[in-house]
Amino acid sequence: MVVHARDPISREGVLSALDRDARIEIRERKSPGGVILLVDHVLSQGTLTQMRRAVGGDGSKAVLVLDTLQDDEFHEIVSYGVSAVVWRHEATRNRLIQAVLAAARGDGDLPADLLGRLIRQMGTGASPAAAGGPGFPTCGLTPREVEVMRLVAEGFGTAKIAAELCYSERTIKDVMYKLTTRLHLRNRAHAVAYALREGYI
Repeated sequence: MVVHARDPISREGVLSALDRDARIEIRERKSPGGVILLVDHVLSQGTLTQMRRAVGGDGSKAVLVLDTLQDDEFHEIVSYGVSAVVWRHEATRNRLIQAVLAAARGDGDLPADLLGRLIRQMGTGASPAAAGGPGFPTCGLTPREVEVMRLVAEGFGTAKIAAELCYSERTIKDVMYKLTTRLHLRNRAHAVAYALREGYI
């Protein structure tokens, strides 16, 4: 994992918190498919540029640690490969480790209030899926994929989704893999954003 921060004290604080965990290997340079953790106060142009460079096309995943995030910025960051968001005021050692490990597994990890805001935002507009309008994709989601995505959006992990829907964990992983591959989605967070935007959940 690689850490980028706007100021040295933030970077040193994150490194100090994560360096003691045997599951996380801190590196100076990113490796393909690795995790990049970016720390900033707001989603600045500099952070966006770093994120584009860091994640660009090699399967890397990004974790953002921010003070705040506007609703319309969420779709932008997900399209760049952000897997997890952690609010700075919640960025304890355990919370950072949880987000980094989730990103490494290809899972999404979003604060509950951010997810709630996004669901409410999508709920106030017309649903393209229900209306059958021009925004409705011809290669949309199957009923089983919709069930899985609803639970992913609720923050459930693979094991919990499998138990809730009475499927094996392998089946849930297969559903997510096929969905993200077919629709060219980067990760679970990107899949949730797609499902919300298209009116499935």
